[in-house]
Amino acid sequence: MLDRLVAKILRQKSYSAQSAVLTVKRLLHDAQTRIHPCILQALECRTPVVALESTILTHGMPHPHNIRTANEVEQIVRENGAVPATIGILNGRVHVGLTEEELQYLSQSKDALKVSRRDLPYALSQGACGGTTVSATMIAAHKAGIRVFVTGGIGGVHRGAEITMDVSADLTELGRTPIAVVSAGVKSILDIGKTLEYLETQGICVATFGSSREFPAFFTPRSGIKAPYNVCNVEEAASLIDSSLKYGLCSGLLIAVPIPEAHAASGQVIEEAIHQAVTEARSNGIVGKDVTPYILQRVNELTQGESLKLNVSLIKNNARIGACIACALSQIQQGNKKANSDQNKMLSSLSRPVVVGGINVDFIAKSKQKTVVFSEQTTPGTVYQSFGGVGRNLADCLTRLDMNPLFISAIGMDMHSDSVLRFCSHMDMAGVARFQDHRTATYCAVISGSGELKLGLGDMEIHQQITEQYVATFRKELCSASLICIDGNVPVSTIDFVCRLAWEHGVSVWFEPTDVDKACKPFLSDSWKSLTYTSPNIGELKAMNMSLGQRVPSEMPVLLNDVINTALMLARPLLEHLLCVVITLGPHGVLLCGRSEGGRMLIHPHRKQNPKGNVCAIHYPAITISQEEVVNVSGAGDCFAAGMIAGILSGKEMDTCVRMALFAALHSLKSNDAVSPKISPLTVTPQGNTAQCLPDVGPRWIKYSQTNNLEDILI
Repeated sequence: MLDRLVAKILRQKSYSAQSAVLTVKRLLHDAQTRIHPCILQALECRTPVVALESTILTHGMPHPHNIRTANEVEQIVRENGAVPATIGILNGRVHVGLTEEELQYLSQSKDALKVSRRDLPYALSQGACGGTTVSATMIAAHKAGIRVFVTGGIGGVHRGAEITMDVSADLTELGRTPIAVVSAGVKSILDIGKTLEYLETQGICVATFGSSREFPAFFTPRSGIKAPYNVCNVEEAASLIDSSLKYGLCSGLLIAVPIPEAHAASGQVIEEAIHQAVTEARSNGIVGKDVTPYILQRVNELTQGESLKLNVSLIKNNARIGACIACALSQIQQGNKKANSDQNKMLSSLSRPVVVGGINVDFIAKSKQKTVVFSEQTTPGTVYQSFGGVGRNLADCLTRLDMNPLFISAIGMDMHSDSVLRFCSHMDMAGVARFQDHRTATYCAVISGSGELKLGLGDMEIHQQITEQYVATFRKELCSASLICIDGNVPVSTIDFVCRLAWEHGVSVWFEPTDVDKACKPFLSDSWKSLTYTSPNIGELKAMNMSLGQRVPSEMPVLLNDVINTALMLARPLLEHLLCVVITLGPHGVLLCGRSEGGRMLIHPHRKQNPKGNVCAIHYPAITISQEEVVNVSGAGDCFAAGMIAGILSGKEMDTCVRMALFAALHSLKSNDAVSPKISPLTVTPQGNTAQCLPDVGPRWIKYSQTNNLEDILI
């Protein structure tokens, strides 16, 4: 079992050398190393991971500043789409990923060792605790398969090293461990010129981050010395790391991030204090690894705490940029993996659908009685767990229909999230972020024996973490997507961002409203004009019209012809900009509203444009199913939408698209799962369902007339 997990992780992380496989297998069985389950899960799911050192806890800052800073840095990494993995040593064991209790313990430990490469054997053999320096953290991170490491500043060549031979082990580690280190350059107490020369000798690629090639000096953005190279943004930094890894270089990279200019003035004051502290250290005979802690403490005293504040700001800035680089690298590596697959998968990865939406853990309670009466008595029924969320259902169904979607969402870091990731292992979950101190969304549905939803309770706060900033880390995938599908659980600002980006790049957008309250989100601004498709029920369609200030019926009709007429009237304002409005009518089937050209409805856009042609609609009756066959109603609408999307992206004719959608919905209704495992390209096509009865009544073409009396159905 463990070996299969290792093999899966290695495949997903694009390891190729057999030695790497053996190294990681030994690591997972190694009694001297523990990789936190959340980190293992992140690596398995190809979620970006950022390594963090622990000397900030044990030697870098006093308590409680150390624990507060460590927690804040971890949170910044999470907020920017990556998983933090703080590395430390507890009881003679290297821990990759520390719990809150472990962080607290190290932050208050009085006898923790400062552990570099040299000190690792002793710390492990003695069962000691310690904070890992840059070099030790690099070793542990590399063994675990983590590619990006964020720190404040690395060690270097000390002033007077031509006499003392005092050169940090960080530099030699960079020369032999292939990991990217994101730091604010090297500490200004060091000889920066000689440090860069030594890095060159070790074959280490050094690049500054941002607009300048001038190498930063920790507290100040400029040292007066030019770096060999420069990367302007996170994409260029990620590409640099990827190129080094792909070519098999065994050395690391240093990406030097200058402290923000806003802190430059304070940095100059601190530089003066540093020079005084260096002089005092020499006078007091302080040498070796005691020099840096002494100088940092003395500088903090001389600046009355200003250096500590600046140090915290600097580390936070590095964490933000490092997390974004890790996310960009993850995307590049996923593309590399797909590029090595067969041609169809390669083409799919270049232009594939992207789904942005929610994940829920569903608890379905179905009464054995046709009606549900809420009282203090226990109602007989069945209760089971399922996995849903509109976005997840869409991505799941599209995956089963061979559309290979990228799914962007958010979950907590709890037992529910572990279950979700296991259940969704067949899907591409690389875009799913995990947030500590947040709960994975849960939903409880009470269903009557006749299949009607009687009560729904949801804990959906985590969906607010699907922010514009996080989704923006997948800009490349969004801009090249064959279609973007976004659900109503996503925050309004994120919907606006996706719609704006899609419009700029001519990408079609499908909006799945989720429910009546959330259906209006794109219609609170001009974002809705960027939509190509939407798939509301008639209640959600009414809410959309109300958001646009349109007049709506006071009561919704019941008879089929009245329902169709009302739905078409409500779709009319949306068709000023949307290509197609797909209205689900429950037992009445589905109504497609759009525009006709050459006697057929347009459903395949080449590029988002204002649609032209006459407004029309086509009604398709529902596939007949008995109440006894209905097991679950929570995913039918999502599967219908996914079936339509798959048909459209496959270039199918409209009738085939609708039938694919109906069959996908039918499988969902008959399954305990929101998305039936039986859904496949074969089972949703009419040819693959010869035993399944299609509706006896064929589709009806309905023309919209400008002379139709809208007043008849309005208030």
